[in-house]
Amino acid sequence: MESSPEGERRQSLLVRATEPEDLAEYTDDGSVDFRGSPILKRNTGNWRACSLILGTEVCERLAYYGISKSLVTYLSTRLHEGNVSAARNFTTWQGTCYLTPLIGATLADSYWGKYRTIAVFSTIYFLGMAALTLSASVPSLMPPQCVGSICPQPTLPQYLVYFLGLYMIALGAGGIKPCVSSFGADQFDDTDPVEKTKKGAFFNWFYFCINIGSLISGTVLILVQENYGYGIGFGIPTFFIALAIGSFFMGSEIYRFQIPGGSPLTRACQVIVAATRKRKADSPVDSSLLYELDGKSSAIEGSRKLEHSSEFSLCQHPGHSNLSQNHGSFLDKAAVILWNERDGSHDPWRLCTVTQIEELKILLRMFPIWATGIVFFTVCAQNSSMFIEQGMTLNNRIGSFKIPPATLSTLDVISVVVWVPIYERLVVPIARRFTGKERGFSELQRMGIGLFVSTIAVAAAALVEIKRLQVARAEDLVHQKVPVPMSILWQAPQYLLVGVGEVFTSIGQAEFFYNQSPDAMRSLCSAFALVTVSLGSYLSSFILTLVSYFTTRNGQLGWIPDNLNEGHLDRFFWLITGLSSLNLLVFLYYAQRYKCKRASVA
Repeated sequence: MESSPEGERRQSLLVRATEPEDLAEYTDDGSVDFRGSPILKRNTGNWRACSLILGTEVCERLAYYGISKSLVTYLSTRLHEGNVSAARNFTTWQGTCYLTPLIGATLADSYWGKYRTIAVFSTIYFLGMAALTLSASVPSLMPPQCVGSICPQPTLPQYLVYFLGLYMIALGAGGIKPCVSSFGADQFDDTDPVEKTKKGAFFNWFYFCINIGSLISGTVLILVQENYGYGIGFGIPTFFIALAIGSFFMGSEIYRFQIPGGSPLTRACQVIVAATRKRKADSPVDSSLLYELDGKSSAIEGSRKLEHSSEFSLCQHPGHSNLSQNHGSFLDKAAVILWNERDGSHDPWRLCTVTQIEELKILLRMFPIWATGIVFFTVCAQNSSMFIEQGMTLNNRIGSFKIPPATLSTLDVISVVVWVPIYERLVVPIARRFTGKERGFSELQRMGIGLFVSTIAVAAAALVEIKRLQVARAEDLVHQKVPVPMSILWQAPQYLLVGVGEVFTSIGQAEFFYNQSPDAMRSLCSAFALVTVSLGSYLSSFILTLVSYFTTRNGQLGWIPDNLNEGHLDRFFWLITGLSSLNLLVFLYYAQRYKCKRASVA
């Protein structure tokens, strides 16, 4: 067996830096300081560093939502695009924002580290924001105003500057999104029980900051853009992204850094190739005979060694829990040491460490849990689609005020902002008394509760729609495309319940993917979690397409006609409720069988 050179270097630095009795003062999770040396717990990381990261997140999200919440309006009123074109450009841009995290996460985990990745992509972000501000401020770059009913089309340079800035924002925002949350969580030492508990609270407050930024953008910034113009309306988010960058760099000396571990995709491919090459080899009964480095350090930089697990056997029979000579895990065969590999040198495409194999097993174990998040975000997607469509058919007058149907979706954000402190200060202590868990619920239990609440939210929307159709029939409004005399506030419970579901599932998901992912894949796994948001929106669109196709055959109006008084939107909501219920059952099945990762202490 051989030792990791990088691990030996770090251990040597640590031994020279301190006496044995002082080792407890240093982090034990592989983190280093800005210069790559072992780092003291005192005066680094923890909430002191996280306060700067949380401040960065508030400013960044305020900037992001300051653009996204007004994007359709800007495309329609300033670039003079039609409704379909504006909606298509918005969904394409938003989908890109949730796919680009894969780029940032891969660079962070493989080569640059989270800090450098955030620095590079936040600079791109700022340049994109500046381009947008210029396109709305500089006369030669501003789209022409309409003259009466004639709306001249913007010139090619005007289009280019605007969309270049827009997609630089998508690249920048997506690039830093999976890194900021995982970098914040890195400020707490996993091996310290006290700091590990604080890490659970960090994810709550991180999500709280996201929604604070969203709330300010959806109220104050929208009013500024409508009353003072887009030059100032885009300039303010640009200032806040600059403030976010400044806030982030202020903490450079007190941050804790994890060393990037090389390409996760390459390591996964090496395991599959090595296992395939050795598919006929016999797996040892004693798993300690599988290949692993001696000592505490892993062959993967920035990663602790992982304990062996006996999952993913191709031929394992019921009742046989131990590895047998012929019925071991297929993936474990990548760590079987052949007679010609005992000289200490080896080809990583033929022989892999147990830790490297366990990385791939962890990803396979997490996949079913990850997939259930797609349906959850399909439910959340109704906030900005069918819930609003439903609200447009209700009476939106409250006294002398008119509530725009889209504005009611702010209740979701308010629900999150209110429920995060309630969860942290009230729910966790009460749950701790019953479960005995320091954080009240495990990540999987928390996600399950959120999935259940989100299912109730869609069921509530279905019940509201049944009531609305009854009122439409009673008032003889079925064949009239007009709102029914029923208050829009009937929708409040469904929006509030979706917010509660997010507090449980979205935050639980972020915590789960960080804690259960391999040390050297944390940004990438966080990015995979973000991708479920995009896939949830796509699934919602796909379901709507299928519903429209199958319910409008033979000349029928369908469930969702232009005049919802003639339709059955309630059936669509019941369909989503059924899908969400099935998704919950699938989640419970895999959650009960999920085996948490275990870092090796050897």
